Amino acid sequence: MKITFDFEKPLSDLQSQIEKIQQVEEKTKVDMSATLTELEEKFEATKKEIYSNLTGWQKVQISRHAERPYTQQYLELMCDDFIELHGDRTVGDDKAIIGGWGSIGGHTAMFIGHQKGRNTKERQYRNFGMANPEGYRKALRLMKMAEKFNKPIITLIDTPGAFPGLEAEERGQGEAIARNLLEMSVLKVPVICVVIGEGASGGAIGIGIGDKVYMLENTWYSVISPESCSSILWRSWDYKEKAAEVLKLTSGEMFKNKLIDGIIKEPLGGAHQDPIAMASVLKKQLIKDVKALQERNIDELVNERVDKFCSMGVVIEDEAPASEPEA
Repeated sequence: MKITFDFEKPLSDLQSQIEKIQQVEEKTKVDMSATLTELEEKFEATKKEIYSNLTGWQKVQISRHAERPYTQQYLELMCDDFIELHGDRTVGDDKAIIGGWGSIGGHTAMFIGHQKGRNTKERQYRNFGMANPEGYRKALRLMKMAEKFNKPIITLIDTPGAFPGLEAEERGQGEAIARNLLEMSVLKVPVICVVIGEGASGGAIGIGIGDKVYMLENTWYSVISPESCSSILWRSWDYKEKAAEVLKLTSGEMFKNKLIDGIIKEPLGGAHQDPIAMASVLKKQLIKDVKALQERNIDELVNERVDKFCSMGVVIEDEAPASEPEA
């Protein structure tokens, strides 16, 4: 087990003790099984206690784990085959968003998702999962293709935000995301969205309007990251932990506030602990929903999708003041 976060230090200490006793047992040939069993039981109990009581900031950290599965890995593990499609037919092919046809459980679907990188070279190539306008236009092109052939759409969300560069704004970043929100709302095919890592701002919701919207257990979904929120409110990143709690960005808070349709459990410790098991759980949920949604009347499905997002949030309108009598 690889330990990377401060809150996992008790596990790191126990793991070190277990390894030392194993080395002593091997060297001296003395039976240490009773001690090992006790430590292993304590390790499992501590692990369960830590991961069952994670704070918002700790979940943010897990969602960013360097070994966490990204879209491409999920596609490899879930799909029987996958054919990637490229380009927005206007500017170019944004590598931060990948998409194409995939087969899952006997169903053909259009898969679209953010893609980060594992090392420095890959991260630069994928622009750290931050899409330009052409990425969202590519996504919309693929969604329209799926609609044309009456196939469901599955999106996997994992981005620290849409790319904020000058060139992106010049090419219409805001318009591209807004267009996606409009078009996804009325697509006449089932749409399923899953936050698999980070779900930040318009960069996430740009492919996040669906009949079913899920979050993996240790992910976050918010209008702004904790660090950016902290820097705006307190002029410092030092309050990012407090910001993470105030933003209510965890899967539990999002479900409680009726902003998502469900939470998909992760292996204990996070999806990176067992990507194969995580992909299996996600695959079962997607197959179940694809089958159920395809049996629905499409007009009713679109109306419910629109109503669901229109009902989010609270709007309070003051009564208009009585008009003054004319002189």
